[in-house]
Amino acid sequence: MLAKDGQGSFCPFVELEFDGQRCRTTTKEKDLSPVWNESFYFNVSDPNKLSSLPLEAFVYNHNKANNAKTCLGKVRLTAPSFVNYSDAVVLHYPLEKRSIFSRAKGELGLKVFVTDDPSIKPSNPLPAMEPDVVPKSIPKEKNGKRHTFFHLPNAKQPQQQQQKVTPAPPQQQMNYGVHEMKSGPQASKVVNMFPGSSSQPFDYALKETSPFLGGGRIVGGRVIRGDRPTSTYDLVEQMRFLFVRVVKARDLPSKDATGSLDPYVEVKVGNYKGITKHYEKKQNPEWNQVFAFSRETVQSSVLEVVVKDKNLVKDDSVGFVRIDLHEVPTRVPPDSPLAPEWYRLEDKKGEKKKGELVLAVWYGTQADEAFPDAWHSDAIAPGDSTSVSPTYIRSKVYHSPRLWYVRVNVIEAQDLVPADKSRFPDAYVKVQIGNQILKTKPVQTRNMNPIWNEEFMFVAAEPFEDHLTFTVEDHAGPSKDETIGRTVIALNSIDRRADDRFVRNRWYNLEKSLSDAMDSDRAKKDKFHSRLHVCVCLDGGYHVLDESTQYSSDLRPTAKQLWKSSIGVLELGILNADGLQPMKTRDGKGTSDTYCVAKYGHKWVRTRTIVNSLNPKYNEQYTWEVYDTATVLTVGVFDNSQIGGSDNTRDNKIGKVRIRISTLETGRVYTHCYPLLVLHPSGVKKLGELHLAIRFSSTSMVNMMSQYSRPLLPKMHYKRPLSVIQQDILRHQAVNIVAARLGRAEPPLRREVVEYMSDANAHLWSMRRSKANFLRLTSVFSGLFSAGKWFGEVCTWKNPITTVLVHILFAMLVCFPELILPTVFLYMFLIGVWNYRYRPRYPPHMNPSLSCADAVSPDELDEEFESFPASKSSDIVRMRYDRLRSVAGRIQTVVGDIATQGERLQALLSWRDPRATTIFVLLCLVAAIVLYVTPFQMIALLAGFYVMRHPRFRHKTPSAPINFFRRLPARTDSML
Repeated sequence: MLAKDGQGSFCPFVELEFDGQRCRTTTKEKDLSPVWNESFYFNVSDPNKLSSLPLEAFVYNHNKANNAKTCLGKVRLTAPSFVNYSDAVVLHYPLEKRSIFSRAKGELGLKVFVTDDPSIKPSNPLPAMEPDVVPKSIPKEKNGKRHTFFHLPNAKQPQQQQQKVTPAPPQQQMNYGVHEMKSGPQASKVVNMFPGSSSQPFDYALKETSPFLGGGRIVGGRVIRGDRPTSTYDLVEQMRFLFVRVVKARDLPSKDATGSLDPYVEVKVGNYKGITKHYEKKQNPEWNQVFAFSRETVQSSVLEVVVKDKNLVKDDSVGFVRIDLHEVPTRVPPDSPLAPEWYRLEDKKGEKKKGELVLAVWYGTQADEAFPDAWHSDAIAPGDSTSVSPTYIRSKVYHSPRLWYVRVNVIEAQDLVPADKSRFPDAYVKVQIGNQILKTKPVQTRNMNPIWNEEFMFVAAEPFEDHLTFTVEDHAGPSKDETIGRTVIALNSIDRRADDRFVRNRWYNLEKSLSDAMDSDRAKKDKFHSRLHVCVCLDGGYHVLDESTQYSSDLRPTAKQLWKSSIGVLELGILNADGLQPMKTRDGKGTSDTYCVAKYGHKWVRTRTIVNSLNPKYNEQYTWEVYDTATVLTVGVFDNSQIGGSDNTRDNKIGKVRIRISTLETGRVYTHCYPLLVLHPSGVKKLGELHLAIRFSSTSMVNMMSQYSRPLLPKMHYKRPLSVIQQDILRHQAVNIVAARLGRAEPPLRREVVEYMSDANAHLWSMRRSKANFLRLTSVFSGLFSAGKWFGEVCTWKNPITTVLVHILFAMLVCFPELILPTVFLYMFLIGVWNYRYRPRYPPHMNPSLSCADAVSPDELDEEFESFPASKSSDIVRMRYDRLRSVAGRIQTVVGDIATQGERLQALLSWRDPRATTIFVLLCLVAAIVLYVTPFQMIALLAGFYVMRHPRFRHKTPSAPINFFRRLPARTDSML
């Protein structure tokens, strides 16, 4: 802080203002780095307006001579900083100037979160509260820290964990101030589309389609309105379904002599029929099940609903209800659900019987609320009497867990007691979280206090289920390790941080057994303990990489307080697939039971499974919020092995599509047919085509453009970067954790699906990938080779006119060197404007020619599909071969990264990313003008001084031009 009293110090205090309320901390006497640890509670008058209410903190210096105060700076926080307690971390905010003439220096540390606990009372506002008195109504925590709360009135009380001294903060996540973005119907941007050229076979090329979607027919991104009204499902083709809701029955007659009845209902339309669950000995059952029959496959004009008794083998029908489908009404959301009606049961002759059944029958579309949970006729083949379990066929939305990096620093141990007391221990520490185990190096000392000072990184997922376990072991012999002691730390109790601030070290007692280490009261019973000194924290300033960095769909840090507001909405319509190859055999015929999975950010979506179809129609639409355009959407197609006829228990991959958001124009609807390409040991195969409709809508053009000057990853990746080996190991662990969590959902998203969508094995060695990356590298430098060849032709006077013009230009630039840079930038500006006519008008897709998949030898394919580690007979050959693959994998990554940089240079003027090219072209124009009016010597002098600037004027994070360059797209999206 800035000293204000002339003696190198000052007397600071802080005033907080929120929603018309003010509170003040105590005054610290002559302290340039004051620590308050005081809590204040503010009442929110209207929770709906929380997003527009700022919190302002003013730092003042108290002058006792005249009882005056001087403002030293302020901090202003808005809604993104207001999170629930489990997401709150201490953040240090730089002090801002209160006015243009004031001075500000220093940082203010705040921890802000919201709660709806009605037992919390607002703090006493000014001027009732004395500035030198700590509020008595706010209890301190055991560690002396306090937390800042915002009290939200008239809300449900969250669950709390009780402590002996004071209740812990609420753990239930609150959503106040966080508004989910919902996208309604939007008009697409009117543009003309010119298909780009491709050197790959036409069968593998991207094809534009013109489907009739909910908002009208799409042609080249243009919406041609039809007669149908626009709905929220405007990126999919409208599908008509016959919905039948079987609610309940009453007074059902029984044909059994005992009078018992085990009723169930069979809903039949033509060759399709669905069956409800049955009840045992119940004459008034309630089912409340919905059946959906595709209107395209309905070949009957009568709906037949039969109530049956499971006890009866023959003539098991209790009664019938027949409905003429011509009389069924049509429901269009947002109309309210159709009211069910009572129907009197009839016998086969049409005569009324005892018993009634409640039914609701209507025509609707996939926009109906009953569609996701309904039984679908797509789940069975015509004439099949048994349906597939709804668990494996319904569409679902999954959310992957929030991942944290756990940083562990094992410092030292004290008073170790080995089993053999006649020798000093050769001690090491084993650190474990779940199945992640790391060990320190063994240390031999001449006392019982070994020092390691080694740091490890782990991955953990919320909610934290595993514990952090430390085991100190003594390496007593070649194959003899004896446990000296253990200690267990709950991950919920570990400090969280969002930057690289200091984290307090702690001593933990070592117990003999794991059960004693889990018992927190054990330490109170024994007087003597060996101890372990460690430093542990949850690093929320990183983005936990669970995908390949080239295909990341999310780049936000773990700590929610560091998240920025969204910049747009991504909408995906999964229409249908054509020409799929059979994945299994059923009834002597090849068939497939396919579903699609789309992944972006933390949200995974899975469409319903279409059974027994090689041309399935999904027509499901999903929406994601976009926080960064330098991210990739991945859509994969799989065959459901849980349905009969499959030879294995793994879901077969049919292909996937990757689409980078930055390559999409804002507001345009992309409707294309993507080839589904998969590499097999026999070569690349096309297993079908996937039809998608995509639209990216921007909510803030300014924020989207400003993204290009920001670092690609959170700041912690540059302040305390992780090594390449660490990233690979942590990414592998992160994928395992995500696969395990999604595998516990119902229905589960299987491990092979998660690994395929996340490219879990992309880092392994492949001769084919190495060739592809090398060819990408040569393609990048092909422009330089062409320029050299052209200059050679100029020197040999192959074209006299061109040679004369080059001589004139060379003489002009030599005589006027100040025109060199303006000419270069003006030339690039003109090239960028000229290339606008030939800009790509379709998203990138898998390219087998670029991936060298169409000309790979069988031996190379056999090597690529070989298991890792290698399955060779000799141990020596296996060791050498695995080492070669590991080293070669690093080399291919480096070559690919070099090629990526060159491709980003090409992307500056290729309009692959239209927004980036717009920024660069305009900058080139401005640079050309500035350089034209500025002497070249001055530019060179300033550039030299800037390169040699003092470290004080340097930043740890990359500069804006570097961030802009790293966000440019490369051809990695088209790699198989």
